[in-house]
Amino acid sequence: MVRPRRFAWLKYTALIAGLTIMVFPLLWMFRVALMDAGAGISLANIASSQFTLDNFADLFTQNNIGQYLFNSIAVGLAVTVGNILFCFMVAYALARYRFLTNRLVFISVVVVLMIPAHIIIIPLYVLTLKAGIYDTYWALILPWLVNPIGIFLVKQYLESVPPSMEEAARMDGAGEFRILFTIVMPLCKPALAVLSIQVFFTNWNSFLFPYILTQSDNVRTLPVALALFQGHQAIDWQHLMAGSAIAVLPVLILFAIVQKQIVSGITAGAIKQ
Repeated sequence: MVRPRRFAWLKYTALIAGLTIMVFPLLWMFRVALMDAGAGISLANIASSQFTLDNFADLFTQNNIGQYLFNSIAVGLAVTVGNILFCFMVAYALARYRFLTNRLVFISVVVVLMIPAHIIIIPLYVLTLKAGIYDTYWALILPWLVNPIGIFLVKQYLESVPPSMEEAARMDGAGEFRILFTIVMPLCKPALAVLSIQVFFTNWNSFLFPYILTQSDNVRTLPVALALFQGHQAIDWQHLMAGSAIAVLPVLILFAIVQKQIVSGITAGAIKQ
């Protein structure tokens, strides 16, 4: 006999309350973004104001939001592709080749994970100036092409993948790069999917480094533009919320599409074969 679950309503009430707390700011942002420009954001105005898309149109026609959006997408994709390529190759070398130097390199990767990224702000700023890449796309891409978290994640996943297929390919005469990219990389799709999503989201939301390493509108990314999108005496909440909605929508859509890959990638390496 199955005993009825007691206090199940408490669990569902708590879940609904948590969902409401998380969803309410998003609903508020989209509602303010769809209000008439210049209207107050009191509850009465939010309830009575008509829905309009004029704020979004103004951002693209008057505030160069399209350029900022392009910069964020271009930088995010470039950094993501670089991390997939370089983190995968470094992780493969650390997982498959047993040398003393490999162990030292892996220890250095773990040590870097313990160091806050903000410590390198001043050295990175000076380095970009001396290298002549300040206020360019290269300043936003080159420093982040390799991520120690990505190396650690892919290495741990590779150690759960048996090397039997690689050994068979070597016996058939396949070269190391062919084995790497045609055999090993397809097996690492779950880990690489998690890496790419994490890197893209991190760079999409990055503010501090793009703010410090750029100064012109042609290179600034969307989070930096939104932070600077306010007046000296007042804040244009409707246009600011419209810009925030433009920044949030791609992330929400991408997360809805790849949420299964995120879960499968996190749990794929949990069981060793």
